[in-house]
Amino acid sequence: MPGRRLQKLFPPRQSGFSLFEVLISIVITAIGLLGLAVLQTTGLRNNQTAYQGSQAAVLAYDMADRMRANMGSIANYRSNYMTLAAATAAGVQEGCATATGCSTAQLAQNDLREWQAKLIESLPLGTGTITAVGDIYTVSVSWDRNRDGAVNGGDVPFQVSFQP
Repeated sequence: MPGRRLQKLFPPRQSGFSLFEVLISIVITAIGLLGLAVLQTTGLRNNQTAYQGSQAAVLAYDMADRMRANMGSIANYRSNYMTLAAATAAGVQEGCATATGCSTAQLAQNDLREWQAKLIESLPLGTGTITAVGDIYTVSVSWDRNRDGAVNGGDVPFQVSFQP
């Protein structure tokens, strides 16, 4: 039995994984999974930002269309006429929803009230302004785009300009 004698003199090399190699593979897998989680979070955040930008565009174009539909009172849509509290207190919405309708000035106030409500509902800290320079109107929608808790210089507004 010379083979057994050689086995005792030269034991076989270790085969299989050691605990250290298993530990390293677990650490590498954990780092990879953490990277995937960060990618998923970043993707969701960017997707939410893009969605909010789309909502801002829809709301800005909605107000521009409302203004074009009410040309008789288009001057009443400028921001210095935008009084959400006054429109709500006057109950303008109920008057415009009836069969008798409302005046063009009341319709403008109603449109502004509904627009402001949609801005607040759809966008974080959403606000809107309407300005006019000559006969060119600009509808601007601002919101907390960078998620810092305030609408400031880091939050670029969506703007649409048109000439009715």
